Amino acid sequence: MTRPFWESDAMTDARELLFVGEKMPPLLPAVDHYAGSEKTMLKALSLQQEMGAVFDITLDCEDGARVGNEAGHAKLCAELILSANNRFNRVGVRIHAVGHPHWQADLETVLRLAGRRLPFITLPKARSAGEVRRFLRALREGEVRHGLENAIPAHVLIETHGALREVWRIAALEGVESLDFGLMDFVSGHGGAIPAAVMQSPGQFIHPLIVRAKCEISAAAHASNIVPTHNVCTELTDAAYVENDARRARQEFGYLRMWSIHPAQIAPLLAAFTPDAAEAETACALLAAAKAAGWGPIRHAGKLHDRASYRYYWRLLERVETP
Repeated sequence: MTRPFWESDAMTDARELLFVGEKMPPLLPAVDHYAGSEKTMLKALSLQQEMGAVFDITLDCEDGARVGNEAGHAKLCAELILSANNRFNRVGVRIHAVGHPHWQADLETVLRLAGRRLPFITLPKARSAGEVRRFLRALREGEVRHGLENAIPAHVLIETHGALREVWRIAALEGVESLDFGLMDFVSGHGGAIPAAVMQSPGQFIHPLIVRAKCEISAAAHASNIVPTHNVCTELTDAAYVENDARRARQEFGYLRMWSIHPAQIAPLLAAFTPDAAEAETACALLAAAKAAGWGPIRHAGKLHDRASYRYYWRLLERVETP
């Protein structure tokens, strides 16, 4: 198996030199595929086995559980995470929101049964940084209680007015790995003041209140060196439509990851978030020239480059290697 570019013998010292003293953001697959029913969960696991670990799966205890079967649904999610169908350990889970009667039971079940194989846990509908801290405290206590050695990262859905108001505080909390925008709940939270058309394109990219929310979430995530994750696209069959939404999210708003809610969305989402091949080739040539010059400023293809652009192209190549 070929080693990633940044782990090659020629580049072993470059990462530390270029990013000295900086916290490096996590390298997550660009697609997070949600599945709520047992049928769609099994389909997602089968597809991941076929395609490889090019996308994450989130099993949904919140919207996926029938009322009255919350405990059984959490147990099902844990069993699937433990199963042989989970070949890559890139299957996370979304629990109920803090304050919901079943959120602590969800957390206890998945930690007790499948904690050692959980890459992340997603918290929905947080209303404040304080609620996220409460969840993180319960998560850490559960890890200790069940003898889990590694801290499980938290992904936090920003879909309420309170969470958006405190998004910078949430992003800065130790243990948070991703901020996910919950567009549909955020629009619903305006009580009809925002038209339903804003839940899809082009409205979601031009309505001032939604643009503000997307920018704040992305900026807060990047400032804390964590991953901004874009909301779902509600179009299920038009691949070009899905890819265009994802491309706008990446290029105009700086998102590095996006939710999928149907298997047909995965391929166009991956296409949109994969860096351009020509830019990747430029990055390889530029970084090789920079290393030959001892990482000082150089002239390359008629343009000046220094460590600022080296860092940009280094991160781009990491995204090429991470689906």
